[in-house]
Amino acid sequence: MLPNKENPKPLSGGQVLALRGLRLPLTALKQLQQTGIYCEPSVSIAHQNLAQKYVIRGGESGGGVAELGHYVGFVDTHGRSLPWLQRVHSVGRNGLHAVVVASQIVRLQMFRREQTYDLLITQHHLEFVQEGRRPTLQNKVIFHGIHGTLTLDLWREDSHFSGQVTPAFLTRSGEPLLIPEMLLEAVCRITAAASCVGCRHCHLLRPELDLPVA
Repeated sequence: MLPNKENPKPLSGGQVLALRGLRLPLTALKQLQQTGIYCEPSVSIAHQNLAQKYVIRGGESGGGVAELGHYVGFVDTHGRSLPWLQRVHSVGRNGLHAVVVASQIVRLQMFRREQTYDLLITQHHLEFVQEGRRPTLQNKVIFHGIHGTLTLDLWREDSHFSGQVTPAFLTRSGEPLLIPEMLLEAVCRITAAASCVGCRHCHLLRPELDLPVA
């Protein structure tokens, strides 16, 4: 069990998963590094000095090559797109795309090995124990599917299905493991993101909406 900087109590396995994200095998991490795919699933607490409030900070990142992909993105608690705080134009591809801050957030992380997918969806919010004190980061697993299958090559000849389909996940007993309906659109988009070869754009975060002219 790992210690949590926001909470001195040791974390259970489920709590570590909810906070840190998918634990990928060393071979997968080495392949991601060799192919230049950078994906950082961590979320953290940040303090806004001008607004005098705490927020959760995360970064949409990742992309894919033909053999594998890894991507993390964020939506609100209703599955809707969040505006990015800052768009990041990296020199390379398959890296950091944008930064987001929010008081509560849903993180989607997907790892793809050819046509096999792992998906983790977690919810994060701040809990204030005492006024004026730094809050704690509360994390919860919403969905965790492993070895999901999608018999389409979205990075190649089946790219016209990109953004419209999701992998199929099963329980250990072979029953369908259903993705929450309000998150289906977001999962379609991150499935496309994990198959986006040489990704240089955001799949989940969006620009801030233009304000009406007075």
